Amino acid sequence: MNLRLLSTTGVMLALSGPAFADIEAARVFLDAEIGDQSVLTREEQEAEMQWFIDAAEPLRGMSINVVSETITTHEYESRVLAPAFTAITGIQVTHDLIGEGDVVEKLQTQMQTGENVYDMYINDADLIGTHWRYQQVRNMTDWMAGEGADFTNPDLDLDDFIGLASATGPDDKLYQLPVQQFANLYWFRHDWFTDPEIMAEFQEEYGYELGVPVNWSAYEDIAKFFTGREIDGQQVFGNMDYGKKDPSLGWRFTDAWLSMAGASDKGEPNGFPVDEWGIRVNDNYQPVGSCMARGGATNSPAAVYAIEKYIDWLQNYTPPAAAGMTFSEAGPVPAQGNIAQQMFWYTAFTADMVKEGLPVMNEDGTPKWRMAPSPYGAYWEEGMKVGYQDVGAATLMQSTPVDRAQAAWLYAQFIVSKTVDTKKSHVGLTFVRDSSVRHESFTERAPNLGGLVEFYRSPDRTRWSDTGLNVPDYPRLAQLWWQNIGDASSGAKTAQAALDALCEQQEAVMERLQRSGVQGDLGPVLNEPQDAQYWLDQPGAPAPKLENEKPEPVTIAYEELIQRWQE
Repeated sequence: MNLRLLSTTGVMLALSGPAFADIEAARVFLDAEIGDQSVLTREEQEAEMQWFIDAAEPLRGMSINVVSETITTHEYESRVLAPAFTAITGIQVTHDLIGEGDVVEKLQTQMQTGENVYDMYINDADLIGTHWRYQQVRNMTDWMAGEGADFTNPDLDLDDFIGLASATGPDDKLYQLPVQQFANLYWFRHDWFTDPEIMAEFQEEYGYELGVPVNWSAYEDIAKFFTGREIDGQQVFGNMDYGKKDPSLGWRFTDAWLSMAGASDKGEPNGFPVDEWGIRVNDNYQPVGSCMARGGATNSPAAVYAIEKYIDWLQNYTPPAAAGMTFSEAGPVPAQGNIAQQMFWYTAFTADMVKEGLPVMNEDGTPKWRMAPSPYGAYWEEGMKVGYQDVGAATLMQSTPVDRAQAAWLYAQFIVSKTVDTKKSHVGLTFVRDSSVRHESFTERAPNLGGLVEFYRSPDRTRWSDTGLNVPDYPRLAQLWWQNIGDASSGAKTAQAALDALCEQQEAVMERLQRSGVQGDLGPVLNEPQDAQYWLDQPGAPAPKLENEKPEPVTIAYEELIQRWQE
């Protein structure tokens, strides 16, 4: 059933209105939409829907407003699940879809003004450091034991969620409830990488086997090898990326690019005391610096190396138009069939990569491409963060009236309920529940998803994490990244100059937070600046410049890698 039909079904349910808020509305929804794509039996599904009906009774007739970024999963929630929830519970939900940067801006406005802009935000758990310090969102742990207790599904089963750590503070309180998540992995054309003629030619030219690159040295060789070739009648490029000076360019780098290069300290889920943003904290998670002069690593040799490699590959091995593209514009390009590999690829694009008739799909429904762990840079060492995972999560602000927050909380639980989560996972392929990814329907579908199911069934899935606790004010600091990296990407500044400016601006924001005292004992306490060499001489980040930033290239056969995941 296509999305348009599903949307129509949802609208028909919604038109039934609050008067039809009973189990019959739920049965219509279950018949038309869920079927056997649920970890629950039909009897269990109806029991869960009855709980929602009963819990919503005192709130029936209310209208609430929810906002999220525009990705396939949230489109499904907005077009299908929100109308179904309305029909089943009698609570009218308007689920707006806007850009990710706009979501953060709206949330920041509500934080600053105290006015209730939205009753619930579905935004990244990247803001955990912000929420924990400002205490302007309801922490779910206390909420579920207090004002939200009567509206908390007894079968919510938090232990089934795979991304709770990303939304949990050092106080062991859960600040957001994950509703979708996707990892940043490596994407490549498996059919080309296993073509005997191409493999032999690569072996002859580079002296080692063509395979999944383990480090950036191999990635660069492969990018150079494929760029300019003609395969299947079109010119091929060995890399895909984007470079427009736009908020999404900031995510391209805050989403762990520096730690993938090796700029951070060891430690999972985030480097400690220096994280993937290059921000150093003390033992109490109070930020103490971003520049090397204060012990940070945002402008360190490893960070400069990371930016320079990005620019080099963007200029030399990527379609020229990519330099003017945003995240959303660049995402679908590999599906057009002329990209050999992509280092920085989000699994959120999987749903759009497996559509019938695409140049990257076989006639039998299997993909010509695969996904694998991203390779690491020259400064990376075992124990450092390996990659980023976006965890989009339901967030309830303290400034939202209690009854509206209770209604929004019911909606949040509905869209991740065991009744609907497996079906939603099939639509958007952004897993939040272990039970869904292990459902037999995904065992059957796994060969068509290029390694996604194997990744999410492996222990590796917990090693990819979102922005951590070191970032004290995500909305203010994140906007500095795209502006400064854009200067480097456009050639207006060198990578070193851009990162020097970035770390200084981050420290200026943190200094204002320190002076204001708004974050209390959790806020920044900046170190006194001193010669950067002092910190370069200390163990860990920031690390001194390597004499050789292109070590021996290493590759691995995809089949060997996937076997590790399966074991």
